[in-house]
Amino acid sequence: MAWDFSTEPEFQAQLDWMRDFVREEIWPIETLDVDLSQVEKIVEPLQEQVKERGLWAAHLDPELGGQGFGQLKLGLMHEILGTSLLAPFAFGNQAPDSGNSEILAMVGSDEQKDRWLYPLLNGDIHSAFSMTEPHTAGSDPTLLETRAVKDGDDWVINGRKWFTTNGSIADFLIVMAVTDPDARSYQRASMFIVPTDTPGLTMIRDVPTMEHPEDRFGFFGGHTEILYEDVRVPNSALLGAEGAGFIISQQRLYPGRIHHCMRWLGQAQRAFDMLCERSLVRFAHGSLLSKHETVQNWIADSAAQIHAARLMTLHAAWKMDNEGVAASRKEISLIKFYGAGVLHDVIDRALQIHGSLGYSTDMPLEAMYRYARAARFYDGPDEVHRASVARQILRGYEAPADGVPSEHIPTRRDAARNKFAWLLDAATAND
Repeated sequence: MAWDFSTEPEFQAQLDWMRDFVREEIWPIETLDVDLSQVEKIVEPLQEQVKERGLWAAHLDPELGGQGFGQLKLGLMHEILGTSLLAPFAFGNQAPDSGNSEILAMVGSDEQKDRWLYPLLNGDIHSAFSMTEPHTAGSDPTLLETRAVKDGDDWVINGRKWFTTNGSIADFLIVMAVTDPDARSYQRASMFIVPTDTPGLTMIRDVPTMEHPEDRFGFFGGHTEILYEDVRVPNSALLGAEGAGFIISQQRLYPGRIHHCMRWLGQAQRAFDMLCERSLVRFAHGSLLSKHETVQNWIADSAAQIHAARLMTLHAAWKMDNEGVAASRKEISLIKFYGAGVLHDVIDRALQIHGSLGYSTDMPLEAMYRYARAARFYDGPDEVHRASVARQILRGYEAPADGVPSEHIPTRRDAARNKFAWLLDAATAND
């Protein structure tokens, strides 16, 4: 089957508009020291422009207020939006709201959609996905300890979560909790919608990180630690079927990984532009840096890595559009660890060529560098994705029955002599 990553002229015109819009209207906001409420006021008129262009909430189907673009077009959009952490906010597809809206659209009841999905799509409320725990390995979600126990017509949730992104500004949480500890590993957990004002729910802190090292609370992009103590929710809070939490989360995570990788490409391209620009103006050791072979290697290697990651990611998006999530699992795992590595490498080179200027906050590179480090474990660490890829590839191979390598030359030579004996005999006779 042929691969086709082309876009029709009408959509290309939208991408061109997005590129100029993000650079001219969104990038300047990054330089301001503003809180969430101020960002919302600044972005609100920009969101109206996006809606007028028909680009709002493009990740969902039209009947839900989205555009139904599919993963390939979404990928091309996210490549542009990824140049700024604020850009997705202006387009109504910022994480984790976008992924949570996909869950609600997929398995939410009519009541849940009315109360949570539509206000979320309108940008009236915020949400968070609460799964990661401080005392269990995030790379193995079968180890979750947070429990939800049935009590009459209610569920009672107890546990501790952290790195619940945007938890401190969310109006509701989608919480993953174990509902049947005796079930098979991937059927133990369920998802619940929990309003953040529910009694027993305590927002402990936004965890300081490499990306956001300052100790503050209630900001966009914060990673919240949350305590659940006898948090009681009605049975109607159950999202999807009981025990289906892991299946639902995978349906959310796979397309989300494509979005991540395309946004990383946008970040990498922005760093690459800074790398090239610096090489043309900085003079050292007898010439411009652009004349030094090492810098030329950095530029060439970065260009090759970005190009390869882009083609891999677009192929994964195309395959998901055409063959579905299950058929594209290997491709998505490939781009997840490869794309994260490209993001880090390109930013690292750009920072290196800027020296002390790049290390300072006078350039965005130091913040981009801190952001990039987390890419190697968000939505599954590199090691898990590499192992997944290897397992899927190895299913297409089998060990030789006799243990002899299939390319073993002496063995192949004997087989070839038998196959071509008539020719060898004739040649010997002629001699």
